[in-house]
Amino acid sequence: MARSQPIYQVAVPAPLYRLFDYLAPSEVGVPAVGARVRVPFGKRELVGVVLGTAPESDLPHARLKRIARVLDAAPLLPASFLKLLAWAAEYYHHPVGEVVAAALPAWLRAGRAAAVEGVRLWSLSAAGRAADPAALARAPAQRRLLEALARAPAGLEAEALENISPRWRAALKALSARGWIEVQVHDRLAASPAAIQPPPQPNAAQQAAVEAVTGALGGYQCFLLHGVTGSGKTEVYLRLIERALAQGRQTLVLAPEIGLTPQLIERFQRRFNAPIAVLHSALADQERLRAWLLARDGTAPIVLGTRSAVFAPFKNLGLIIVDEEHDTSYKQHEGFRYSARDVAVMRAARENIPVVLGSATPALESLNNARVGTYRLLTLPDRTGGAGMPRVAVLDMRRLKPAEGLSHPLRAALAERLARGEQSLLFLNRRGFAPVWMCHGCGWTAPCARCDARLIYHRESRKLKCHHCGAEAPLADKCPHCGAAGLHPLGEGTERIEAALTKFFPAARIERIDRDSTRRKGALEEKLKRVHAGEADILVGTQMLSKGHDFPSVTLVGVLNADQGLYSADFRSGERLFQQIMQVAGRAGRADKPGEVLIQTWHPEHPVFAALARHDYGAFADYALAERRATDYPPYSHLALLRAESTRPGAALRFLAEARMRARAPAQESSVQVLEPMPAPMEKRAGRHRAQLLVQCKHRKALHGFLGQWVAQLAELKFGKQVRWSLDVDPVDMY
Repeated sequence: MARSQPIYQVAVPAPLYRLFDYLAPSEVGVPAVGARVRVPFGKRELVGVVLGTAPESDLPHARLKRIARVLDAAPLLPASFLKLLAWAAEYYHHPVGEVVAAALPAWLRAGRAAAVEGVRLWSLSAAGRAADPAALARAPAQRRLLEALARAPAGLEAEALENISPRWRAALKALSARGWIEVQVHDRLAASPAAIQPPPQPNAAQQAAVEAVTGALGGYQCFLLHGVTGSGKTEVYLRLIERALAQGRQTLVLAPEIGLTPQLIERFQRRFNAPIAVLHSALADQERLRAWLLARDGTAPIVLGTRSAVFAPFKNLGLIIVDEEHDTSYKQHEGFRYSARDVAVMRAARENIPVVLGSATPALESLNNARVGTYRLLTLPDRTGGAGMPRVAVLDMRRLKPAEGLSHPLRAALAERLARGEQSLLFLNRRGFAPVWMCHGCGWTAPCARCDARLIYHRESRKLKCHHCGAEAPLADKCPHCGAAGLHPLGEGTERIEAALTKFFPAARIERIDRDSTRRKGALEEKLKRVHAGEADILVGTQMLSKGHDFPSVTLVGVLNADQGLYSADFRSGERLFQQIMQVAGRAGRADKPGEVLIQTWHPEHPVFAALARHDYGAFADYALAERRATDYPPYSHLALLRAESTRPGAALRFLAEARMRARAPAQESSVQVLEPMPAPMEKRAGRHRAQLLVQCKHRKALHGFLGQWVAQLAELKFGKQVRWSLDVDPVDMY
């Protein structure tokens, strides 16, 4: 075998920290760097990506296997994008093949062609427009589709039809057989010119923020846009996108939740007569591939997506915007544990473009970066339209007797809003009817057999459910411990608050928004439409309501059980609590409707509530950062968390003890502190016993130097095959 034959280094989706060497295929086709290939791997054949070539291999040529097939005639991924993925694999100490695979849509990971037909739009034919829906009285799904298509002359996509009826395919087939349906294929989405609306006039702070970022277009700078709720951050984003479009550049906009993307899409489509590609996990594989290709080919100048969209390839990326940058949804908690916000900042730096991180409650790490000059701080201190901040009152529940979770002042405030025809919002970050199903005779509470947690009582389904592993159990008639009858729910969840409101205000229209009530596809959008149409008087919900939604008619926000997480073992619990309450409080009041926020707490003297009452994020940040500095927690140090879990009790701790032994020498050399292994705060979850080991260092470079040596040894440890382990760099959850 000639030594001059090139060796191709392929990233293969396997949990191994290396590239694999292959020879060129026997058949015609030489792979380019960035192209996908099929390669033999053990007894399987996998789809990998060529990341480079090398003149030699660690293995003799005779032992090297050949690439089975070249899947892409040209590079699928550009060189600059491959370098970003290589950086991510190195920074998060994750196998590079799994990182590359995570950046590809499932369609491409399966080895299918990097092409997809355009979007199908179904509309009514002339006969369909003339048809009488009453003729379909015995076919309700067909009737709903016919009526919906009559309201949408431009046609509807599959996703919209799915929201109308889960049986839409059969119904559409029946309507087509009558000759009432036409179908067209469009290669891209664009807003109708008739839908474009003139922009509002920016205030001075908005204009200053726009000019600052515009001045940085064409170079790297990270901006932290700190604007109070209702200050018009989205308008700043829209104007910046306009500037990028004028320069012929693409913009990536990240949102933390799928639920926020529909309202953003709507605002963007009212503003831009341009294709908008949308990327999130709820899309069908072909739709996701289509959006991915529109971004890569430069056809879509605007790409809107959730966490994984940060790894979309672009032809001419000019600006990145991360909305609600503090949100923990930007952190991937399984597998490749990256932070989309942090990857976005690094991507902007590598591509020499500006990135904007926006929030009313920035992460303390981001705020500290702005204070030390690493980021540039832009502020929007006032609400738009002359609206003032809502008045905040802290209700001392030690002196008030709540009725089913609702204090008298809160009930009186709700009655006042109902009388005025205004909307109210009650926030409780606990779904279900009650968090405890209890025997009042002996104190027994229903446990989860697979987790160190209690089962939650759900009255609608008459079941006990675990919110950690999903286990379900029927309601017991008698206590299994003492045999007494008459078990009772203890505490409040959103279901119970909804029931209490129905009792106190029987004429009120109540809309509950949580994961249970929005499980069906399209349910969240339907509920939000009813809220915006004024068809709801009181909203009850979990953190889903705190994230970016605009409710112009809400003038009262009630925060129930505000103490959840106040004294958690996680050092970020106070920051999370403040962010959550401040975000949901920001839903109250707009323009001519002043807002009020009532916070129910048993700890009114806590500094968090004093800062909330003044809308003083700066004071809270000073207090929290002083605590962090005293305890050497981020941003004053850098962390990595080694997690392990096993079905065998004790196995995870044994693995971590051995891992710590291996860490001692390199840790001492690099001033890294490796703490004692300990059980996770919830030790047993989903039948697996969990433990963790925290690594801490004041210097990021030293930490990563240590991790690079340490991770290479972990797979070789004696107990490594008995556990499932993972390394989380810059963890956001300490459990």
